[in-house]
This record gives sequence, C-alpha cells and structure tokens, in this order.
Amino acid sequence: MKIVIMEPLGITEDALQTLSMLLRADGHEFIAYENRETDTEKLIERVKDADVVVLANQPFGKEVIDACKNLKLVDIAFTGVDHVDVAACKERGIILCNAAGYSTNAVAELAFGLMIDVYRYIVTCDHETRNGGTIGGLIGHELCGKKLGIVGTGAIGLKVAEIGKAFGCELLAYSRTVRSEGLEMGIKYMDLEELLKQSDIVTLHIPVSPETQGLISRDMLALMKPEAIIINTSRGGVIDNEALADALKEGKVAGAGIDVYEEDPPLPKDYPLLSAPNTVLTPHVAYATKESLYKRAVIVFDNIRCWLEGNPQNRV
Repeated sequence: MKIVIMEPLGITEDALQTLSMLLRADGHEFIAYENRETDTEKLIERVKDADVVVLANQPFGKEVIDACKNLKLVDIAFTGVDHVDVAACKERGIILCNAAGYSTNAVAELAFGLMIDVYRYIVTCDHETRNGGTIGGLIGHELCGKKLGIVGTGAIGLKVAEIGKAFGCELLAYSRTVRSEGLEMGIKYMDLEELLKQSDIVTLHIPVSPETQGLISRDMLALMKPEAIIINTSRGGVIDNEALADALKEGKVAGAGIDVYEEDPPLPKDYPLLSAPNTVLTPHVAYATKESLYKRAVIVFDNIRCWLEGNPQNRV
C-alpha cells in the first residue's frame, strides 16, 4: 500500500519515524510531506497514486479525490470533517476515519482561557502595564457563581462542564442528546432560546452541519443578556460573526472569545470582529498543543493499522 501524509501533522520527525516504523517494516510505501501544498494540480501529484491519504484540516475536495484512482482510505487527523468532500468519498466506497477525542482537553482548556481573558481583561492589562497604565477601568468578573451555558455536550462539552463545575459555575446546556453523564454532573438541559436568555457565559461545542450552520444568528444573539459573553472554539460557521460584531459594538453582548471563523486566518483587515470591543481572537489554535497533536498522530496510525487488519475504527 502507498500511504501519503499530504501535510504536516505537527509532531517531531523522531515521533513520525517511530509511529510509521511498523508500516514500513511490513513493506508499505510511506511518504510524509513537510509542507502544505495549496495548488490543486501539485496536490494531485502528491496523492494521485495513494491507497491511503492522511490529512489534517487542509481542504480535500472532489477534484483531488477523483484524481486518486487507487484511494481506499482517507484518514483525517482532525475531529471535524467538513473540509473533506465526504459525499465524493462515499460515492467511491472510500472509507473515512477521523481522530475524534484527541483534542478534548486542549479545546476545553482554551475555552476557559478565553473566558478568563475576556472576564479579566488580560490582554488589555498586559498592554496597559507595558505602557505605563494602571488598574483604572480594569475591574473584571469571576467565573464562580456564573451560569455557564454549554451548547453541545459531546466529549468536549462535557469536559467544559467538568471544569466549569470545578470553578463553581452553574451548568446549563442545550444539546441534541441529553447525556446521562451530564445529568449526573448537575447539568440542567433546556432549549437553546432559554439557555441564551439565562446564561452569563455561552460556550459553543458543536460541529458545523446544515442543521447548525448559522445556529447562533442575529435573532439568537438578541436573546442574550447584555452582560453575557460568548465563546466559540467549535466551528466558525455555527455563529454569525458579523451579527456578533454588531452586538458587541452596540453593547448587546458584553464580550467574546473567538478561535474559529468562516475561513482560517489570516483574516481580512476589514473582518468585523477585528474592530469589536472586549473581544479576544485566536487563530484557530484550540486543538493545537504538543500533547494533543501527538495523541492525534497515534490515533491516525492506529486507524491505518485497524483498517489494514479489516477492522476500521473511527469511521465517519
């Protein structure tokens, strides 16, 4: 089998060699590229003969998939798969696997980093301190006692609830599935509108899909308390960021911590959130820690091994 990792996985060369050792020992051809190729024709040259393609969050569309005549497995080193043409793969009978679970801790921890940053003005405090400023106007808020509204209680949402409980938050949630683990943790499940009305902090942990695209719309944002803040470490498409920027500028929402956008940064200079007040922006880094990227690589190679043994895991 020819196995091609078409973009870097964010691990060391030594780790890559160790993880791929058994595949190479079994006679499989293994190629790992050290950079991302954005030119479609050049990308096709990389992967056209592959039996297995491994990718992270680089788009993998129908034109490239159709050019891969031998392709049997797409191994996605990511949780979300909206950047891959799933329909084109399934039409060809190509198996898709993902790496769900690798970044649960990383994403949940950044969500709280953003909450604390927005609540305690950390970025602003740093700027003021470096420029001769003082505490003036930088009186923040505590997490303890706040109503934490979690949209989506999958693995990451439940981890956020666990951390929120440790901070002393009251846990609210909206989710397609009511989780017994969540109920045992003390989560109060409710509809989305009620969650938005009650929450001091709204944090999003849902995939983007036709059902969730634009879920947090202008009308939904209008339900939030003016002193509430919103955090998004899930997918940019689930929230109307232009409407959010307007709400922040008009004082209808008190603050925001945003890690994801309609497209990954660099953002256009006129992107609405860039000029929104009390907003902390990060460049889609929630999943990216050394620990999570290594876990991800382990899952990716396990996916290939299980597939070769006839028992594919983590199927999409």
